[in-house]
Amino acid sequence: MTPVAPLRLAGVGQEYGTGRAAVRALDGIDLDLRPGELLAVMGPSGSGKSSLLAIAGGLEVPTEGRVEVDGVDIIALDPAERATIRRRSIGYVFQNYNLIPSLSAVENAEMPLQLDGASPRAARAAALAALDEVHAADLAGRFPEELSGGQQQLVAIARALVGRRAIILADEPTGALDSVTGEQVMIALRDHIDAGAAGILVTHEARFAAWADRTVFLRDGRIVDRSRDDSIADLLTRP
Repeated sequence: MTPVAPLRLAGVGQEYGTGRAAVRALDGIDLDLRPGELLAVMGPSGSGKSSLLAIAGGLEVPTEGRVEVDGVDIIALDPAERATIRRRSIGYVFQNYNLIPSLSAVENAEMPLQLDGASPRAARAAALAALDEVHAADLAGRFPEELSGGQQQLVAIARALVGRRAIILADEPTGALDSVTGEQVMIALRDHIDAGAAGILVTHEARFAAWADRTVFLRDGRIVDRSRDDSIADLLTRP
């Protein structure tokens, strides 16, 4: 019996606006992720990368298609049920961090577990472990306004990893980081994937996409190339 994919997108399309103002952001996207697999998604600005990630994480409802998490079509669920699956199964790294200003770094990192009913002691221990995993344990007591952009991103990544979620979705997670810190983040992400999670990494940098097991290239909302063996740099320059 074929195992159920942790994450599957089937025939996903997304359209924004109506009539002559309608914009087709995604068109016929099919993707399967296996446990222990990191998929890199690349493409020019406006190609649909962020829309794909938002739909995969249940943050947006597509115009058409299915999004399955462990075999369950989350698009068919009501918003509260989708939110529960996001908290329990999906870690999401936002491009703009999305930290809560009134909470410290460790409180931001533990928030998903607190919302899901974990005990304060267990949530705090898991959050501290996640911060340590991205080399940000010393930031635990500081608030977002006291952190640089790169430090805020480290906290956001710790929040996505907390609780050993089965699916990690990262939208340009290294964009605000220097090269050394960016590599530390990729090591933490790769370790999490190698431990059995499945992940999607949206990036415009070939050096970070090289950490992935395979790469798909988006253009105008469509997958125009899938690569395991091709040079990623070649994909970026191919017409």
